[in-house]
Amino acid sequence: MPSSNHTNVTLSELHLIGIPGLEALHVWISIPFCFMYVVTLVGNCTLLWVIKREPSLHLPMYLFLSMLALVDLVMSTSITPNMLGIFWLHSTAISVDACLAQMYFVHAFSVMESGLLVAMAFDRYVAICHPLRYKVILTSPVIAAIGLVMLGRGLALMTPLTCILRGYPFCQDSAISHSYCEHMAVIKLACGDTALGTTYSILVSTYVGGVDSLLIALSYGLILKAVLGLSSAEARHKTFSTCASHVCVIALFYIPGLLSMYIERYGQDIPPHVQVLMADLYLLIPPMFNPIIYGMKMKQIRDKVVQMCCRPRS
Repeated sequence: MPSSNHTNVTLSELHLIGIPGLEALHVWISIPFCFMYVVTLVGNCTLLWVIKREPSLHLPMYLFLSMLALVDLVMSTSITPNMLGIFWLHSTAISVDACLAQMYFVHAFSVMESGLLVAMAFDRYVAICHPLRYKVILTSPVIAAIGLVMLGRGLALMTPLTCILRGYPFCQDSAISHSYCEHMAVIKLACGDTALGTTYSILVSTYVGGVDSLLIALSYGLILKAVLGLSSAEARHKTFSTCASHVCVIALFYIPGLLSMYIERYGQDIPPHVQVLMADLYLLIPPMFNPIIYGMKMKQIRDKVVQMCCRPRS
């Protein structure tokens, strides 16, 4: 086990302790975590396979959904195998560079996911409020450009933070009270004045969470206005049903994310294991449920999955 004594020697290796206070239950906790990861892999890979195989699904909404599935796969794979190594094999050691790389992927792809949810809200706005111009506005080059912008934004926002942290010496306790290299948990181990890294992190979190949620709220506000103006009750119901899956996905991403962030920063009276479990579930639950929600709510995907699975072999 890593020593808890401080040292003046710059550390090259850190130790993830898993879920503090619940070490004796790590094996039992690993069971639902492993299950969620398997469901994430199967669900998102199935979604990608169906959308790729079926030409009728090569539409903007499903292309954005494919991007979301890829982001979820990368985000889950960045942390879950490492978590299971801690829970099953007590493999706590991680180099500083590997820890910063994990932190980079986790947070960069979280920013990408938030951006894709904005893009998907914009897609629904155009489809419902400007249906005749839908294919003119959301062309393949535009969709590709939006995807690249979301990718570039995530990488650009996280690169300075990672560089700032890389410049700090880690010369205190080597034990990270977390299951993965979460930024706030890592920066606590850095020596010297960490105000720049902390301030930058808060600014990025505020910018991404504030701007993205505002754009999503604006899109759905305009959608709601348009839907309420429809004369047909059946048309209103169909439109609400189409948007329901996206609203569920947005809620799954933002609500646990905001709770995790505020608990991490302001929940000093909350037990550490509750804080860590919230941060873990924030990254594990949305990638697992996204394909399930879309598969249940979107008849096109549900029908294609059944059709492909039940198609007779030639």
